[in-house]
Amino acid sequence: MSQGPAMRRTDKAMSDERARELLARGYAGRLATVGPDGWPYAVPLLYVPMGDEIWVHNTAAPGHLRVNVGHEPRVCFEIDEPGEVFAYGRFECDSSVAYRSVIAFGRIRVVDDRAEKQRFCEALLARYHRPEWERPEASRPEGFFPRLDMITVYAIAIERITGKETPLPLPAERWPAKDMTRSPNAIPPENSR
Repeated sequence: MSQGPAMRRTDKAMSDERARELLARGYAGRLATVGPDGWPYAVPLLYVPMGDEIWVHNTAAPGHLRVNVGHEPRVCFEIDEPGEVFAYGRFECDSSVAYRSVIAFGRIRVVDDRAEKQRFCEALLARYHRPEWERPEASRPEGFFPRLDMITVYAIAIERITGKETPLPLPAERWPAKDMTRSPNAIPPENSR
């Protein structure tokens, strides 16, 4: 795979290890594909990291996602953790947001093997299960996945992963304690009245 464009803000780059840690603990992500008409399409999905792959699922009905995957296996998957919006300068446009994000680039495949689909479903349920739901385990026999044939499971083989972050600056590093105005043609504070 080509390495793609270089990351412009290398000062915000995460290590590969840190990016994979964020991917492992993220909640949901967005899968981006390209269709036969050249239009991009992104869909939010729950996911399970499994080895060097990201596994997701969607309906088995042929739709936008399945058509795009059939057209072009190159995809990217993005997750993020947004933080607080903060001011760093005197004008509204001199604001930013604390965040962490990861983009995994790779090739997607449809998982047809029933045992692999079931393994994904077991991992998905383990990842997103909430004890407060109090669903009786006895009501679900082991290996009981009645919707297995109603879903399509996809696995994205990660070929490249990038992560970026902007931590929330300490109060002493934000406006008004520190003026980091970047707006073009801004009047310096000592010249304003």
